[in-house]
Amino acid sequence: MAEPSPGAVATTPPPHAVVLTGAPLTLADVVAVARDDAPVHVGPAAVAAMRASRAVVEALADDVVPHYGISTGFGALARRHIPAARRADLQRSLVRSHAAGSGPEVEREVVRALVLLRLATLTTGRTGVRPVVARTYAAMLDAGLTPVVPEHGSLGCSGDLAPLAHVALAATGEGEVRDRHGALHPAAEALAAAGIEPLVLAEKEGLALINGTDGMLGMLALALHDVATLLTTADVAAAMSVEALLGTDAAFAGDLVALRPHPGQAASATNLRRLLAGSQVMASHRTLTEAGELACTRVQDAYSLRCAPQVHGAARDTVEHARLVATRELASAIDNPVVTRDGRVESNGNFHGAPVAYVLDFLAIAVADLASMSERRTDRLLDPARSDGLPPFLADDPGVDSGLMIAQYTAAGVVSELKRLAAPASVDSIPSSAMQEDHVSMGWHAARKLRHAVDGLTRVVAVEVLTAARALDLRCAGGLRPAPGTEAVRALVRAHVAGPGPDRYLAPELEAVVGLVRTGAVRAAADAAAGPLA
Repeated sequence: MAEPSPGAVATTPPPHAVVLTGAPLTLADVVAVARDDAPVHVGPAAVAAMRASRAVVEALADDVVPHYGISTGFGALARRHIPAARRADLQRSLVRSHAAGSGPEVEREVVRALVLLRLATLTTGRTGVRPVVARTYAAMLDAGLTPVVPEHGSLGCSGDLAPLAHVALAATGEGEVRDRHGALHPAAEALAAAGIEPLVLAEKEGLALINGTDGMLGMLALALHDVATLLTTADVAAAMSVEALLGTDAAFAGDLVALRPHPGQAASATNLRRLLAGSQVMASHRTLTEAGELACTRVQDAYSLRCAPQVHGAARDTVEHARLVATRELASAIDNPVVTRDGRVESNGNFHGAPVAYVLDFLAIAVADLASMSERRTDRLLDPARSDGLPPFLADDPGVDSGLMIAQYTAAGVVSELKRLAAPASVDSIPSSAMQEDHVSMGWHAARKLRHAVDGLTRVVAVEVLTAARALDLRCAGGLRPAPGTEAVRALVRAHVAGPGPDRYLAPELEAVVGLVRTGAVRAAADAAAGPLA
C-alpha cells in the first residue's frame, strides 16, 4: 500500500534529536521529548523493521483463516469475521469508538510522553504498521501538536485504550489538538497547517495505536525524574532541620549505617554527613562545662531526625526498583496481536499494566511517608517545647505574630491527602467488554494518583525548607555559621524570601520556595556547596 507523506519529516536527525531505531528509549529520552520538546527522528533501521512486519500483516489480510485485529472484531466481538471491503471502516470505527474519554484534559507533558512511547513501540517492527504511521506521530510531536486527551477512560488493561485512541483520532484528522502555544484547534486544521497528511488507517493499524501501557509508563518516567530530585532535596531539608534543632549527626556515621546495608540508606546518610560538615551550630552545643562535662545532655534525637536515612533510604530503594521496572517496560514491544520475529501474528497478554501499576502504587506509598516525616520535622521546629530555645512558631512577636504556624497546617493537610493517595489502585479491578476483559490493572489511575502525590511532596518539603531556613536565621543571630551546604540553601531562600520579621502575606513566599524545590534549585545550591550529593 502506498504511503502518503506525513509532512514535516526531517531527512536527517537534527541536533540532540531522539532517534528511534527500534532500540529501547531511556527515561531521559522520555523527559526530553515530553518536557523540552526534543525533536524526534524515525531511523532507517526502524523503517526497515516496520516494512518487514507490515508485509506479514498484508499477507494475512486475504487469509480465509480469521486473524485478530486484521479480519475480526475486537474484545468481546473478536468472533465476528470482517470482510475485506469493511476493514478500513473497522480500524476507523475502532479509534472513534474507543476515543470515549471524559473529564479534564491530561497535561501536555503526559500526552507527549504517551505519543512518544507508542511511537517507540511502532518502530520496533512488532506491530505490523506502515512506516507512515510512525512518521506521522513523529511529525505531530515535532510540530508541537498535542491531542486533547481526557483524564478518565483507561482501565490500564488492553493498554491505555481511551487515551491512546484520542491520540490516534487526532492523527486521522478528527478530534481536537493544542498547538505548541496551547491554542485549541480542530485536528484536521492543525494537521493541514503543519503540512501533515491525516492518516487513513489500514488493517491492524488502529488496534496497534491503542494497545499499550504508554500513558501509565509515561507518567512513571516523569515521576521518577521528579522524585530523584525530591529525594536529595528531602535530605537537604532534613539536614537543615537537624542543624537548626541542635541535633547530632552521630547517628549518620558510616560504620553505624553499614550495619544495615541498604544502598538507599547509605546514600542518604552520606548526604546528611556532607551537608552538616563544618557546622558551627552543631559544634556549639558540644562544648564542655567547667566541670569537663558536655553542656548538652541530650543523647539522641527524635525519630524524624535520627531515622531520616532509614526512611529516605527506603524511598530511594523503592525508586530504584521502580526505575528497573520502567527500564524493562521501555524495552518492551506491547501490542495485541504482535508480529513475532519469525513472522507469526499472535495474541498475548503483554498489554496488562500490572507491572507498571504496582510500582506506581509503591512509589505513592514512599512519597507519602517522605512527606509525613518532613512535616514532623517542620512541626518540631515550630514547637517551643521541642525546638531547644527557638521562639514559638518562629514568630517575631509571638502572640501578636503567628509566624509559620499555618504553614505547618498546609503541610499537614497535604500529608493527609497523600495518605489517601497512597491507597493502591492496582488492587481494584472492574470487568469490562462483556467479561472478555475480566481483570484489569487500573495502572492509569495509579499514575494519576502519583502525579498528585509528587506535587504534594514538593510542597511539604518546601514548607520544611522555608521553616528550617528561618530557624537557622534565628539560631545564627549570635554569629554562628551553618554548615556550607545548609548555608547555601538558606542564602538561596533569602534571595527570594525575606528573613524573620513581623508577619507578612505568607502564600507567595511559600510558592517561591515550592518553585525552588520543584526546579531543583535547592538541590543544586546544596550540591555546589557540599556535594556531590546522591
